[in-house]
Amino acid sequence: MTWIGVAQILIYFGIVLAITKPVGLFMYRVFEGERTFLHPIVRPLERLIYRLGGIRDDVEQSWLGYSASMISFSIFSFLAVYLLQRLQGHLPLNPMHFSTPQSPQSATPMTPDLAFNTAVSFMTNTNWQSYSPDTTVSYLTQMAALAVQNFVSAAVGIAVAVALIRGFARHTAKTIGNFWVDVTRCTLYLLLPICMLATLFFVAQGSIQNFKGPVTAQTLEGTAQTIEQGPLASQLAIKMLGTNGGGYFNANSAHPYENPTPLANLLQMLLIFSLGAGLTYTFGKVVRDTRQGWAIFGAMAAMFLIGVFVCYWAEQRGNPMLASAGLERTYTGSQPGGNMEGKEVRFGNAMTALFATVTTDASCGAVIGMHDSFTPIGGLVPLFNIQTDEVIFGGVGAGLYSMLIYAVIAVFIGGLMVGRTPRSSRPPW
Repeated sequence: MTWIGVAQILIYFGIVLAITKPVGLFMYRVFEGERTFLHPIVRPLERLIYRLGGIRDDVEQSWLGYSASMISFSIFSFLAVYLLQRLQGHLPLNPMHFSTPQSPQSATPMTPDLAFNTAVSFMTNTNWQSYSPDTTVSYLTQMAALAVQNFVSAAVGIAVAVALIRGFARHTAKTIGNFWVDVTRCTLYLLLPICMLATLFFVAQGSIQNFKGPVTAQTLEGTAQTIEQGPLASQLAIKMLGTNGGGYFNANSAHPYENPTPLANLLQMLLIFSLGAGLTYTFGKVVRDTRQGWAIFGAMAAMFLIGVFVCYWAEQRGNPMLASAGLERTYTGSQPGGNMEGKEVRFGNAMTALFATVTTDASCGAVIGMHDSFTPIGGLVPLFNIQTDEVIFGGVGAGLYSMLIYAVIAVFIGGLMVGRTPRSSRPPW
């Protein structure tokens, strides 16, 4: 490992640590209905949405009503995304004429099974894509189906986490909040403002945001290359903030339009962790003991730092197969400069290892390096992160309630071991 690489990782973690409290405190005020600096702008729109939807923000729901609202909303989201994909050939903002009778050879058609798969994937915040988005779906589908679903699926995840936190804090209460209010506030006060600022930053860094059709460029070899265009930056922001990961291009964040500069790369990683880290402080505020929130943050941070430094060390050391083949070893290990196979060469080993660790910690799915090209130990870290059930600053909401579940189980088992867990006095028969 190099000192520059180590410094880059530590600077990133330092920024995450610095924003955890302000982000968590802001989220606490939003979900508690307290006034924030955005109220003069956002509150009128919030009231309008409640009026149009017939929602009373002063009425809370039981866990059963909250769950029913979430399920019904998810079903509607699935149907909307599915229909937009299937009808994109008859809708505007489709300059490539995808899936239309006029140009059946222009791209892979959005078949019923592919549209179903994609709709389920984006509804559940999985965002797995078995197609190349830039050559399969129209601009309208990218914006009105995929990008919108990135917002609402993230909002649902955060709302469920907040409802669970209320359940911990309210020992005798029969309600855990209002699903529609939580989702609305999360979208209006949290996701949209941050994404608007992030989108402007990405555009300034070189990401595209337009409705132009594909551009044909002449390569140095003298051949023609088609370069896709479209409303990318706005989808890129929520893709990272909502830990969605579904990319606009097939190359995902390794594409220069999606990740144009080192600063853009840094912001993308910060967006992935920001809300998951902030929720730990929100938990502490709601249960009236911020030390509990920092304890959860500390456990997540320890697992993150161990993983990223192990991954970076392994990738910087190089591929052990080269050493076993009798090739000369250098001071960096078995490869000069480390293992660059499948790496983002613009950012180097440290940033690629950091990105791989961050995105798998949060179950985001965005990538700038191919994980199957990592060394055995380096590749073990992303695989381990995936199997931890998103507890390391996991996907928006999911990381916190997964960690809380582990904590509850640990306390229960620990209580059994010391004989202090409440148990029934009835005989087993």
